[in-house]
Parts: sequence; structure tokens; C-alpha cells
Amino acid sequence: MTNDQPFVDLRKYDQSWFDRGRPSWYVLLWWFVQAIAFPLTPQPLNILRCALLRLFGARIGKGVLIRPTARFTYPWKVTIGNYSWIGDNVVLYSLDQIHIGEHCVISQKSYLCTGSHDLQDPAFGLKTASITIENGAWVAADCFVGPGVQIGANAVIGARSSVFTNMPSGQVCWGSPCRPKTVRIKLDPPTNP
Repeated sequence: MTNDQPFVDLRKYDQSWFDRGRPSWYVLLWWFVQAIAFPLTPQPLNILRCALLRLFGARIGKGVLIRPTARFTYPWKVTIGNYSWIGDNVVLYSLDQIHIGEHCVISQKSYLCTGSHDLQDPAFGLKTASITIENGAWVAADCFVGPGVQIGANAVIGARSSVFTNMPSGQVCWGSPCRPKTVRIKLDPPTNP
């Protein structure tokens, strides 16, 4: 252990300016509902989980599948397009807006994080930025997607990648930091003879 002085003084941390989008009692009610209702709903009761999210302001399309262990910090800041899937233990840390397009897959244990802190601020100031995942994208298992990131349509983010910058459409990307590696090829469905 060294005696170096810290660069930050956490006693000065202040997020009084931050707007959660709903009053404190509403936020607490959501956290209570999510802690009780989500884990207790069996896998097939996806329709109930979608209904609860809609009740709390999330914009959820038709045919969306959400696993019972998925977590939404502020559902009123989340939009999920038609027929998208949210896997087990996915966290949507929605301090800012999270937009997920149609036919997207966010695989198990992935973390979509819209918040960070200013490294140069002695008070460790909160910073937020939205995340956009365009139609047909797949974020594979255990990925981290950081604030301000846009993942292009039909992109694939390989398992355990850390995404800190925008990823282009139609690319297979992986790594930490995540980088585009190859083109994602669209295969035509097989024809019946």
C-alpha cells in the first residue's frame, strides 16, 4: 500500500443534476417489481415480463423474448424492436436511452452500460450517453457495450468482446477492444425441391 494521494475526492461527488425520468417512489416500485416478479416468472411467461416492462414505460415490440433474469435499471429509457431477444442475466444499465432494433439478439451475461465517470474530474462526475443496436445485430455472450456506442445493422459482436466505439453494419467484430474483422455474409434460406 502506498501513500499516494487519490486523484479524486468522492466526498464531492454530486449527481443531483441527473434525471432518472421518474420520481424516486416510482423507481423503487420498479426495482421491487423487478426483484420479485421477474425471477418468479417461468421461462414461458415471457408475455408477462413484456407487459410489466410496458407498464413501467418501456417500448417493447411484438414477439420480443425476455428471460426472467434480465435486468433493466430504468425501463422507461428502453426501446426494443419486434422479435428481438434479451438473454439470461443481461443487464440494461439504462441511465440514458437504450435502443435495440428488430430481430436483434442480446445474449446471456451481456452488459449494456450507458453510464461512466469523468476521469479528469476530481469529483468523479457522472457521464451518460445512449446506446443504439440496429436491426438484425447479434451481441454474443458476455459482452460489454459502453456509453455512446452504436452497433450497425446485422453486425455480430463476438463473445466476451468489449465495445467502446461504434461498430459498422454487416461486420463480424470481436476483441477487447472490439474491432471489425470480416464481412457477415447473408445466406439465402434453403429452397424446397
